Order: sequence, then structure tokens, then C-alpha cells
Amino acid sequence: MIHRPRLARFLLLLTVFLCAACGLVYELALVALGGYLIGNTITQTSLVLAIMVFAMGIGSLAAKPLQRRAVGAFAVVEGLLALVGGLSVLVLYVLFAWVGVYTPAMTVIAFAVGLLIGAEIPLLMTMLQRIRRQEAGGAVADVFAVDYLGALVGGLCFPLLLLPTFGQLKGVLVVGVVNAVAGVVSVLWIFRGRMRRLVAGGLALGLAAVLTVLVGAYVLADDIEISARQRLYRDPIVHAERTPYQEIVLTESIGFTSETDLRLFLNGDLQFSSIDEYRYHEALVHPVLAGSREHVLILGGGDGLALREVLRYPDVADVTLVELDPAMTDLGRTYGPLRDLNDGAFGDPRVDVVNADAFTWLRDAPGPYDAVIVDFPDPEDTATAKLYSVEMYAMLANVLASDGRLVVQSGSPFFAPRTYWSVDASLAEAGFATTPYQVDVPSFGNWGFVLAAAGDAPPALRLPADVPPLRFLDDAVLDAATVFPLDRRHEDVRASTLMDPAVLEYARGEWQYD
Repeated sequence: MIHRPRLARFLLLLTVFLCAACGLVYELALVALGGYLIGNTITQTSLVLAIMVFAMGIGSLAAKPLQRRAVGAFAVVEGLLALVGGLSVLVLYVLFAWVGVYTPAMTVIAFAVGLLIGAEIPLLMTMLQRIRRQEAGGAVADVFAVDYLGALVGGLCFPLLLLPTFGQLKGVLVVGVVNAVAGVVSVLWIFRGRMRRLVAGGLALGLAAVLTVLVGAYVLADDIEISARQRLYRDPIVHAERTPYQEIVLTESIGFTSETDLRLFLNGDLQFSSIDEYRYHEALVHPVLAGSREHVLILGGGDGLALREVLRYPDVADVTLVELDPAMTDLGRTYGPLRDLNDGAFGDPRVDVVNADAFTWLRDAPGPYDAVIVDFPDPEDTATAKLYSVEMYAMLANVLASDGRLVVQSGSPFFAPRTYWSVDASLAEAGFATTPYQVDVPSFGNWGFVLAAAGDAPPALRLPADVPPLRFLDDAVLDAATVFPLDRRHEDVRASTLMDPAVLEYARGEWQYD
């Protein structure tokens, strides 16, 4: 007999709420980790959702024979779910770093988590009926209403509370602890009068073991993450942080020229090497400033290196730099070696930093700007692909002065020619005349840009008459930069739009982000 059935029923529904929240956090954590490590967010999301939903169906069927011992079975299921789900991100990160395996391991873990989540509802329904018999439709409605509400709270807590407070590895471990306590302790208390002491003792010992593993993993998580992360990079890591937008890593070593080589990686992708970054940034910045340049807009470039080149011109009155991640601009402003590399560009009074999504910001952006420099990461997922779309370039046209010039970093014409020429086609579709060009940057290989201007006449690729002393670029290099070999000239490619992100399709095929 259950004493105080109303309280027992409330506590069981509270357990449903907490377990649903934990289950959705596990799901979101797997999606987010795949986005960080693999980069193909749509594919990772589809895989995780499909596998987990399928496994949930299998779990519901597998729970049928367990309903006769629903209380003990539910406690075991929740203990296992807390252990597997709580350790999921840590285990996958370690496997990715040390073994080089991700997708097969993620499939197994997502299936296991889905299987255990699927077993919850049938067992909970059985326990709810044991507390107080009610019409089946009403019981189902109550359980699912609380379950969906818990999923809502879990979905909101993951990005707004867990990631900022604990980070991804520790956040999921904390959720595992909550899951274990909510799932096991609640049923031990609610059904304490119906459970044999031996079973209750076994469940309590199992809970203690699960909590010991999760707490131990939490204590060691920082050291494990540091060791695993270092396995992914050749050179010693001198700075690493995971923000709501990306993982930022700086490495430092002595390069082949006996100079210190500072390298920036975003989500594992190299952004610059201090040994040769001047080649990239001189080619990106100085040709676009050969026209009017009183008001300059930089999109991306949170490291401040493109900004450094712009500020070398005393007649530049103001520069607006729009960077999504405030952690990146803070790093460029405060981290000594990077601040030295960008010559303290963020301290120049002419600079206005805006931390916002460039696509959204452009809708209401001021203007006009005489020169626009687009220095985004390569289009490896939907979030970055939209920044290479016809719609994006059409909004840029609205803020560009009538005689203004625009330059876009466009990837490698050698390693990813279809991606590169798709950027050119998208600019043309948005009404720009274009001048594609390429240079060699040893850390990247062959790298390309597209210079653009409104109208029908392609903009001249030249240096400003008053160009400051450069280390790499001169008129002869620019003359050669517009010549593409036969096997890397314009191909039959589509312009990229929001509804048809061709540039993402090409990039995945050529860079093999999957």
C-alpha cells in the first residue's frame, strides 16, 4: 500500500519531468559535440535524432517484460542512463582524440541512450497506475505533458545555463548526477514499503557506484580535456576555450624559420600561422583599399590581423569590425602574443567593434562604407554557408558606397575550386562585377579571394598609390595573381543561396568535412 498517494504521484511526475530534461540534454550534447568535432551540423543532428528516436521505439518494446518489476527496472534503467549519458561526451571526445573514431562510437552511444529513454515511459506508466488507478488516456496525457515540459526546460538549460556555467564535458556529467538521483532515489522513497530490503540495498549500492564514477569523471574532466585536446594539435597549446559559438585554440612553437609560430584554430580549423599570415592579410586588405577608404567595414577577422593592415592608412577615418564571438575579439585585444601580432589594433580610437551575427546585423546596418572586407571562416556548415550566399552579398550591396569595393576571402582555388568559383558566381548573381585572384600562403597552400564592385566593369586589381611598405605583395605579384591554371579555371558551378546552399555542398565534397 502506498501512503499519501497524492504526494507519491506528484514525486513520480516530478521524476518524469527531471528525467525528460536530462534525456534532451544528452541528445543536444551529442549534436553539439558532433558540430564541434566533425563540423557538419545538419548531418550530425539528423544522425543523432534518427538513431535516438529509432532506439526509443526499441526501448519501449523491450520494456514490456520488465513491467512486472517496474520499480526496480526503472531504477536500473535510470542508473544506466545517467552513466551512459553523463559519460557520453567525455568518452566520445577521448575516442576522437586518441583513436580517431567518432561516428561509429556516437552511433552506439546514441542508440544506447535512446534505448534507455524509450524504456522510461512504459515503466513510469506502470508505476503511476500502482500509486492510483486511473483511466489510461488520462494517465498517458499526464505523463506526456510533464515529459514534454521537462524536455522544454532541458532544451533551454543546455545553452543558457549548463554550457556557460560548466562547459560541455562537465555540464553533461552534472546532468548525469541529477538523472541518477532523480531516477533512483525517488522510486526508493516512493515505493519503500513495497520493495524488499535486498533489492533496495542493491539499488542504493548501484546508485553510489554510478555517482562515484560520475563525480570522479567530473574531478578529472579538466585534465582529461587538456590531454585529449593536445592530442589533436601538433604544437603545444597555449590557450584554449570553448565559447557558445566555437572552440578557440592557440598553439605556439618554433617554426621552420626559427621564429615563434603562433597558430589560431577555430573548431580545429587553422585560421592563421604567424610565420606567414602577412601574406594572407596583405592580399586580402590592400587591393580593396586602392579606392575610397574613409569608412571601412570588416566582417569577421576577430583576431585583428586584417584590422592591423587597414589601420596602416592614416586617411582611414573609422573602421567597424563585426565579429560574432566576443571571446575572439577579447582575445585579440588582451592576449599578449596575439595583441603584439595585430599591433594593438583594437586599441585604436578609430575602431568600433560590434559583437553580432553579421547576417542579422547587415539588415539594419548603417552606411555607406567605402570598402568592405569579408574575412569569415570557410563555409563548412549552415551557419557559415549563409555568409557566402547571394542574399548576404545583396545586403552588402546596400551598405556599400556607389564607388566602393568589396573583397571576400573565398577558400582555395586549388583544393576546393568549385567552392571558390561558387563564391564568385554568388557575387555576380548579387549584381557585382568581380576580379578573382589567388596567392600562395605556405600554411594554407594556394588561397583565393574575390574583389568586387557594383556595375559591369570588373574592379582593377592594384595596390594603392600610397601603400605602406609590404613584405609580400607588389604589383608583379598582383599581375600574376589573376592568372589561373587551366585545370583550376571557372567551372560550371551554381551560385549559393539560403534555400540552395551550393557552396556548402561543394565545400563538403572538396574539403571532406564529414
